[in-house]
Amino acid sequence: MRIKLLLLVAGCLSVAAAHAEIYKHTDERGRVTYSNIPIKGAQKLNLDPPPAAPAAKPKLAGPSPVGFPKVDADTQKARDGMRHKILEDELAEELKLLSEVKQTLAEAEAARGDRDAAKLPPKYLERMQLLKDSLSLHVKNIQALKIEIANLKH
Repeated sequence: MRIKLLLLVAGCLSVAAAHAEIYKHTDERGRVTYSNIPIKGAQKLNLDPPPAAPAAKPKLAGPSPVGFPKVDADTQKARDGMRHKILEDELAEELKLLSEVKQTLAEAEAARGDRDAAKLPPKYLERMQLLKDSLSLHVKNIQALKIEIANLKH
């Protein structure tokens, strides 16, 4: 609990004005209180921010090292084409899996009929949740693959 309180106070202090005075008070039970209002017996904390570190200079890309393998344009184009085909194949597979999960989910919901959710067996509810999670995963995978394909060089 104290660690959470300290983290909360530290977070608030980082947002608060730089010149705010903070006091720490520990009562007879050992409870620690931080405040910007002085309390009898409280200790004033010195919270001067540390000096800022100098900004790191970004490294500039230089020439490739001697002996570094180079790829000609035709080889790179072939590799890019292969990558595009692999992503398209993965997308087709995800679309197929999504279709299968949707069909299985529809069949499971049809089997449910008009029964109230409270009266359904736990195994059925667990299976439905797994199907819904699988559906969500395939949708996310399809979105990611479409983005990746759109970002390919043509």
